[in-house]
Amino acid sequence: MKLSTKALQVKASSTLSITATAKKMKADGIDVVAFTAGEPDFDTPAHIKEAAIEAINSGFTRYTDSSGTLELRQAICDKLKNDNGLHYEPSQIVVSNGAKHSLTNAFIAILDPEDEVLIPAPYWLSYPEMVHIAGGVAVGVPSGAEKGYKVTPEDLEKYLTNKTKAFIINSPNNPTGVVYSREELQALADFAVKHDLYVISDEIYEKLVYSSVEHVSIASFNEEIYKRTIVINGFSKGYAMTGWRLGYAAAPKEIAAAMGNVQSHMTSNACSITQKAGYAALTGCQQSVEDMRVDFEKRRDYIFERASKIPHIKVMKPEGAFYLFIDLSALYGKAVNGVEIKSAADAASILVKDYNVVVIPCADFGSPDNIRLSYAISHENIKKGMDRIEKFINDNF
Repeated sequence: MKLSTKALQVKASSTLSITATAKKMKADGIDVVAFTAGEPDFDTPAHIKEAAIEAINSGFTRYTDSSGTLELRQAICDKLKNDNGLHYEPSQIVVSNGAKHSLTNAFIAILDPEDEVLIPAPYWLSYPEMVHIAGGVAVGVPSGAEKGYKVTPEDLEKYLTNKTKAFIINSPNNPTGVVYSREELQALADFAVKHDLYVISDEIYEKLVYSSVEHVSIASFNEEIYKRTIVINGFSKGYAMTGWRLGYAAAPKEIAAAMGNVQSHMTSNACSITQKAGYAALTGCQQSVEDMRVDFEKRRDYIFERASKIPHIKVMKPEGAFYLFIDLSALYGKAVNGVEIKSAADAASILVKDYNVVVIPCADFGSPDNIRLSYAISHENIKKGMDRIEKFINDNF
C-alpha cells in the first residue's frame, strides 16, 4: 500500500513545527522567548464572543448555506464597499473555514494540471503547497532588499510562460511586512490585464498598517482587473480570531460559484456559530481593531529600533502585519562553537540552543538568508528576546 504522490509531495509547515518546539520548551520550564507567533496575542473582543454565546444559546447550530449565511455575506459586501471601494453582491462571496481554506478553494477553482502561478518571494510558505494540492505549478519570483522585497511587472515578465495562469499579491506581506503602494499595484494590475491573468490578492493583514501607510486592494482600479481578481480576507488577524477559523473570498460570480461548489463537497459551511461572531465583528464597534493596531505600531517601532542598532544584521522597517524580516547573510562563513554558519537556519539553531530564542528561518518562504521575528508578543518578551539576540551577535562576531 502506498500514499498518493500528491500527498507525499506536500511539505509539513515549518512554522507550525517551530512553534510547537517553542511551546514544548515552555512546557519544560525553559525561559524561552518565541518570536514565532503568526497570530495576535490579543483576546477576541468581548462583543464578538458574546455573539457566539448568543448563537449557541439560541440554537443557531445547524447547517447554513455552504457559502455562508446571507447576513454575513451582505456584511462582507458592505465592508468591501466601505473599506476598499469594491462592489460585490452576496452571490460573489464565499465564506470558508479560514483564509487558508479560501485560498485553497480559489486555486482549485482556477487551476488545471500544470498551470503555473507566479509567487513573489519572499512569500508565505503555504502558497506553493496550496498550488501543488490544486494540481498547479508554483513559480517563485525573487525580489530582494534592494527592491524593498517587492516585485515589478518586469520581474514577473521574466517568469511568464504560456502556462502562466495567475499571480499572487500579498499586501501587507508575510513575512516581510512590506505594503505595496497604489502606483505599484496599478502597474501589477495593468500587467495582469495585459496578459489575461488571474490575481489572487491576499489581504488578510489589511487592518494592520502603520505610519499613515495606505492599504489598497488591487481589484479596485477598474473593471478589467476587478473581473480577474479573487480577493482573500478573513477575521483572524484584524479581529484576533485565529482559532475561530473564518475567512472569505470575493470574486466574479462564475469564480465564486465554482469555489462554492468545491466547498459544498469538501466541508459544507463554515461553523454557524463562528459566522455569527464574524457578523458581530464586521458590524460592531471597531475600536478594538484600532487599539490593537496602535499597540502593534508601538512594538514595531521598538523592535525595529533595537534591530537596526545590532551590528552584522540587515533589517527594513515593516509597514504592515506584525513581522520583522532580518537578513543574516553577513554572518556566513563565521563559526560559533565550531559550527560554521552557512544559512539563516544555522544561526536560528544556535539562537534556540544557546540563547533560548526561537525565530522562524525563512528558507521555506523563498528567502534562506533571512529570519522572521513576530512582534505579536508582549513588550516585555520583545525586549528580553532582543537582548538575547544582541548578546548572540556581541558574543560571537
